[in-house]
Amino acid sequence: MFKKLLSGLLGSGKETPARSSASASVEYKGYLIVSEPEDQGGQLRVSGWIRKPVGGGGQDAGEGQEAEMLEVRFDRSDMVSDREACDQMMIRKAQRYIDEVGDGMFKSR
Repeated sequence: MFKKLLSGLLGSGKETPARSSASASVEYKGYLIVSEPEDQGGQLRVSGWIRKPVGGGGQDAGEGQEAEMLEVRFDRSDMVSDREACDQMMIRKAQRYIDEVGDGMFKSR
C-alpha cells in the first residue's frame, strides 16, 4: 500500500496520455497538417503531425507507388476543451511554424 501511494506521489504510476483520433489532413504550401490532440483529463493538448510528400509517387506516379513522407511530431503546450477549437489551433500554429521554419523542421538535431 505504501509503495502504491509513494509511486502515485512521485508519478511513476502515470499513464501515457491518450491520443484522440487524427483529423483529416489539411494541405498548406505542399505540407499536410494532421491534428491529433492528446486527451489530458478532459482537456485536449494541441498536437499532431506535419508531413511532406517527397520523391516519386503521388498522383503522377505509376500504380502501387506511394510518395515517401517526411514527418515531424508537432506538440504544443496549449490546452483547450473543444475538439474543433483544438483542430483549428493546431492548423494555425502549424501554418505559422511552416512559414517560419519550412523544410528545416525535418533536419536531424
